[in-house]
Amino acid sequence: MPRRTALVTGASGGIGLEFAKLLADGDHDLILVARSSAKLEGIAAGFRAKYGIVVNCIAKDLSQPNAGLELYEQARHCDVLVNNAGFATYGKFAESDLADDLQELQLNIVTLTELTRLFLPGMIAQKWGRVLNVASTAAFLPGPLMAVYYASKAYVLSFSGAIANELRGSGVTVTCLAPGATETGFQERARMGDVPLFRVAVADASSVAKAGYSAMKKGKPLVIPGLKNKVLVFSTKVSPRSLVTKVSRAAIERPD
Repeated sequence: MPRRTALVTGASGGIGLEFAKLLADGDHDLILVARSSAKLEGIAAGFRAKYGIVVNCIAKDLSQPNAGLELYEQARHCDVLVNNAGFATYGKFAESDLADDLQELQLNIVTLTELTRLFLPGMIAQKWGRVLNVASTAAFLPGPLMAVYYASKAYVLSFSGAIANELRGSGVTVTCLAPGATETGFQERARMGDVPLFRVAVADASSVAKAGYSAMKKGKPLVIPGLKNKVLVFSTKVSPRSLVTKVSRAAIERPD
């Protein structure tokens, strides 16, 4: 059988790069997508040499309008789609940069939705495919000081669960990965490396990707890596919403 092709967004570092490693080791050809062409080409050269696979790089800023359609027109087909790219903004919403918020929504929600919609028909036609959408434990609770990010991940969680149900019996599955705080470049970009959430028990990107990859291969609709994160999600279901919101803010509010 020919190798299956996997497309990974945000593939130049963090969880996306770890996914790319797992897929390469699993004998997939790769389409790697990120903003930095130089980083992608360096990664691709290493994969080609180590695994003997085909690796194509597409440098694209997926936070821009129509970026998803442009990417689809370049790639046209994939058997595995990993929607990993995303970023966060930090601070009070009323004081935020609206342009940044809109780019965040474009990347975290619109492009993810666009890519999923464009690549799904090909997967359905061949009666096999895997989609993995990266959400967060943030999807389960409100996030004061990161209102847009938390809300965007709630969308990813709901969207993924709905289409996973729609695709039952088609041979195509959708998995939502909801990690907690993870050591990536995420916190630096959001300028929140000093908040309590990132000072204790931060997961490494490799273990998070392995949990997501395993769940995706099995066609599981949701995976929450780590006992601490599972307990957190359970607690949001049994605690008053006002208390959940208060604790959520305390976890990401900068110390005085």
